[in-house]
Amino acid sequence: MRKIEIATIGVVFGAVPIVICFLAGWWISIPFVPESWIFLCALAGLLVGLVVDLLFLKSWVQHAYSMKPLVWMMVYLFYSIGMFGFFMGVPVFNVALALPAGFFIGGWLAHSGADSTRVKKVARHSAVFTACVLALVCIASATIALTSSSTAFDLGGMFRLPFQITPAMIIAIIAGGGIAILILQWWLTFTFVERAYKYFIARIGPSTVTRSGSR
Repeated sequence: MRKIEIATIGVVFGAVPIVICFLAGWWISIPFVPESWIFLCALAGLLVGLVVDLLFLKSWVQHAYSMKPLVWMMVYLFYSIGMFGFFMGVPVFNVALALPAGFFIGGWLAHSGADSTRVKKVARHSAVFTACVLALVCIASATIALTSSSTAFDLGGMFRLPFQITPAMIIAIIAGGGIAILILQWWLTFTFVERAYKYFIARIGPSTVTRSGSR
């Protein structure tokens, strides 16, 4: 595994227990401790996450490409939810997750000695998965937008529109924008899986791929 893979996988996996433990320490403590202690509980959770990384992160990185796809899918869902929350329900930013997804899947395919037929098949399945996750994000975002009384005002102020936005316009924006980013998500995932595969194959070498594929 190359240094860029080790570093990237380490960051992606390492952030998961830190964020989860930090948020758990924060939210779980709210009903039980004084307000002034909540942040200390969150920091305690963060330290627990760091300890988890110290104990397990090295092993996770070493065995990343041999993990079951379900593990990677759960990690992707974690970051999708985090991205959705961080950008306050705006789904367009979730499209960026297609890039690291393609990077990891392409690397896994290269290290497993996949041929071009399998690469295209896995790329299509991966693109469908990321698009489905984004579709769920879009549904959640649309629900928030359609049930909020301030959506029209927020959109008008964001884009400085000289006219009032109607409910029909909001639905059109949601439908048109949702379809557009779903198509973009599918294409980006598929494209980056193939490009990442070619990138890693060029550096692993054909002899290594042949031995790996013949196991």
